[in-house]
Amino acid sequence: MPPARNPKGQNVKFIEDARSQFPKLWSVRFALLAAIASAIEAGMNLYASGTASLLVVAAGLTSLGAAIARVVAQPSVTGE
Repeated sequence: MPPARNPKGQNVKFIEDARSQFPKLWSVRFALLAAIASAIEAGMNLYASGTASLLVVAAGLTSLGAAIARVVAQPSVTGE
C-alpha cells in the first residue's frame, strides 16, 4: 500500500507509537463519540423523514476527521 499523501503531495507521517497512543487520547475519544452521536442522529432523521440532514452528516464527518487528524504528525507542532 502506498503511503498517504496530503494535498501538497507530501507523505503523511503519524505520531510516534500512534497505534498505542490512539485509544488513550481523550480528544480522539470525544471526537469519535461526537461522530457516533451524529451518525445516530442522521439515522434517526433518515428513519423518521426519509432524508438525513446535510448539516448532521457534515458534523459527523468533521468529527471523524478530527479524530484521525489527532494522530497525524504536524510539522509545525513536532518540529519536523
